[in-house]
Amino acid sequence: QVQLTESGGGYVQAGGSLRLSCAANGRTFSTYAMGWYRQAPGKEREFVAGISPSGGTTGSPDSVKGRFTISRDNAKNTVYLQMNSLKPEDTAVYYCAARYGSWSMNDYTYWGQGTQVTVSS
Repeated sequence: QVQLTESGGGYVQAGGSLRLSCAANGRTFSTYAMGWYRQAPGKEREFVAGISPSGGTTGSPDSVKGRFTISRDNAKNTVYLQMNSLKPEDTAVYYCAARYGSWSMNDYTYWGQGTQVTVSS
């Protein structure tokens, strides 16, 4: 069982930056691929970024590529999402997720409670 706790959300003006963190419990963090998703009101949950267990491979959709960067610190059991050049359409609840093995755009097993990100125009 992996428990995930997100932090770092908040309110920011368009063009600003935020860094989200997701802390995981347990001693096997380095065996899990991690992902970030977001869900805006009335919309389906959307994959934002994923990272392999070692951190050597990452992936993200075109909608955030070049603006969002996922990284991890296995010594701290933490994954990060650095978000730059934020836009109002980035407003959503952001969720951290974990899956055993290689990273993917889906099939994550464990989920955090989410953190709200609001970008004003």
